[in-house]
Amino acid sequence: MELRHLKYFLAVAEELNFTKAAEKLFISQPPLSRQIIELEEEIQARLFIRNNKKVELTEAGKYFEKEVRELFQNLERMSAKTKKIAENVSGEFRIAYISSIYSSVISELIKYLKDQFPYVNFKLFEISTTKQLDALEQGKIELGIIRSPVKSPKIKSQLWFQDGFSVVYNKSIIQINSEKEIPNLKDETFVFFNKDYAPHYHEVLLELCAFYGFTPQVVHESNNINSIVQLVKNGLGISIVPSNIVKNNQDPEIGFIELKKVNLFTDVSIITSKEDDSEITKTAVDFLLNKK
Repeated sequence: MELRHLKYFLAVAEELNFTKAAEKLFISQPPLSRQIIELEEEIQARLFIRNNKKVELTEAGKYFEKEVRELFQNLERMSAKTKKIAENVSGEFRIAYISSIYSSVISELIKYLKDQFPYVNFKLFEISTTKQLDALEQGKIELGIIRSPVKSPKIKSQLWFQDGFSVVYNKSIIQINSEKEIPNLKDETFVFFNKDYAPHYHEVLLELCAFYGFTPQVVHESNNINSIVQLVKNGLGISIVPSNIVKNNQDPEIGFIELKKVNLFTDVSIITSKEDDSEITKTAVDFLLNKK
């Protein structure tokens, strides 16, 4: 049995007319009839009832038609998947992110991509903005998520969302109920991102404190947002973090006050190489943009 036998069978099953089916297949009727007879002989079942007035499917023919259609649908899926693999949709796809934006959305992204491209090995890396830019230019990652403006001519940047800021504190140590009490924190110990690790973000935090009339006493620094929140929880100071962090932190010991009065935001952007036009990259970016 060959695929042509099945294609010829489906054509006759659709038209229920050998002449019309032959025209559709661009062959003459006698060869088509011979192919159907060969198919019936091979599977040892009569598929059509033929007489001078009409052509009908037998019960066996109706079942066979259903199975053959499913077979061709599977073949189409196999062909599409094979085409994707041939188009470099295989191997490894590396995604970098900064700790302050990790959320369930990134986990959802990996799951979605894995479903779409099952032959690809997806890898996640927590990397600072500066190192992400270098890694993308050097081809060490395919996609990055950062919080800083991009000036590289080799990188395409798309705004994912704008994030505000919130003060984070230990409820058992600091008593604060509203944003108007923020200036009272001037004598408190602060925990910030390391200046060398995230210089732009560090400057924004200083600017925020200046808006509320004080210069923070930065005693502890960290390169990871989760470490900063943990230091706050352990009573080693307070901090200012992106408001997006609040969505992923339900610890009852920690409080957040969103800074709504100050008109300062941080852009969270998706970065890719301008030369990258792969199907995976497009799919990943589209997924994230639809999850703002």
